[in-house]
Amino acid sequence: MKLKEEQNIALITGANAGIGLELTRRLLADHWQVAALNRSDFPAEDPDLQKALDDGRLRVYKTGDLSDYERLRTTLEAVKRNERRIDILFNNAGGSFPELRYSRQGRELHYELMTVVPYIVLMELKELLLAGRYKTVINTSSSALKYTKELSVEGLERPASFRKLLGPYASSKLALSLWSEAAAPQLGKDGIKIRSVDPGGNNTLRKGKNSGLPFFVKPLMKLFFSPPTLGAGRLYDGALGEHAKTTGVFLIKGQITELKFKDQAHRILERVQRIYEDEYLVSTS
Repeated sequence: MKLKEEQNIALITGANAGIGLELTRRLLADHWQVAALNRSDFPAEDPDLQKALDDGRLRVYKTGDLSDYERLRTTLEAVKRNERRIDILFNNAGGSFPELRYSRQGRELHYELMTVVPYIVLMELKELLLAGRYKTVINTSSSALKYTKELSVEGLERPASFRKLLGPYASSKLALSLWSEAAAPQLGKDGIKIRSVDPGGNNTLRKGKNSGLPFFVKPLMKLFFSPPTLGAGRLYDGALGEHAKTTGVFLIKGQITELKFKDQAHRILERVQRIYEDEYLVSTS
């Protein structure tokens, strides 16, 4: 099948499950093409996804561990070779872990995966975004960031303590939203808009996966949380809805929401940029 040039192209990290999967389905139904950065395959029993894979509207770049820079680099190089543009980048991959873990680079894993890696993905794919139509970046954040009591670069990289969901997960999401806000003016000079979006409370539990949720949250999630279509809809609206022309904002339920610890935003941005330049780029050359 010859792909239609007029179709928009989205790149989604973590597209094969939960919110990312439902966002993929939504975009394909709206006649977008989707480039997916996944650890795992898409559900084989979904005929619509399989048809999209067969006709090339859905293209998969297997990443393994996104927090491993060698694997990340291999994947991003493949994207740059094969994609002609990216209209919207959805930095969606993430997760909550049940205990304190560290990346191969030696930083706390929530922070590496959900604060640093999205910056690297953006920087590496910036030229494809500049060739795109919407030139938009949507970073998946979380309202859990409201519970962060203190924030520092040092504490993000090597926390002194660990709490499920409300510890490193929440602070890493806050750091993501803060650097998104701080980076917006410079990105705007190139016409790129960036927003962070809370997808809301979604039931993303997966059988056999040991999540980093407190024990009391799991039954509540099963009983009261919405299916991942809710989060997919909020990311979609965050990209194309009411605030499509704004940049540097954090959205909860479609409303612009002020962030805590804004005095730390530029320091966090400077840190993730230094990691990108001094570690990721140096090891590439």
